[in-house]
Amino acid sequence: MTFTALMAVMIAICSWIAVPIGAVPITLQTFGAACALTLLGGKRGTLAIAVYILLGLVGVPVFSGFKGGAAVLFGMTGGYILGFILMGAAYWAAKHFFGDSTAVKCISLAVGLILCYAVGTVWFMIVYTDTKGDISLLSALSMCVFPFILPDIIKLAGAVLLSAKVSPMIQRQLSA
Repeated sequence: MTFTALMAVMIAICSWIAVPIGAVPITLQTFGAACALTLLGGKRGTLAIAVYILLGLVGVPVFSGFKGGAAVLFGMTGGYILGFILMGAAYWAAKHFFGDSTAVKCISLAVGLILCYAVGTVWFMIVYTDTKGDISLLSALSMCVFPFILPDIIKLAGAVLLSAKVSPMIQRQLSA
């Protein structure tokens, strides 16, 4: 329980480290979510992501820009935050069916990121259309996905590398 709570806090701290580049800021939130999964495993990591989201939902300022509340989750970027649950589910399923190798970690995080992008982009387009007018898929991808692909790949790789060093220590504590 302690490690799950610590990872939820880590995701929050990572979300506060942001570079505003447009409608969606570049944050270390993806790194935090990937660390939670690679360090704790699919089940506990997904739980840490869910705790992080629930904290934000009830108003704790855990989201980017020190924001919290349902308005953030129902806002334009909320789909990306909720998409982290799908990232967790993809990681959890891949680990269950294919094991815990570095290749499985990398592929499952990449698939999870694609799912996160998909849900987030659809959500973004719906909210954008409701509040500002129509937007094309290409425009939404240009605003919310294309600028983030390389930074997110770097963040996922960093999480996998970090987990190779730290995960054995955490796993010993979890099984004790």
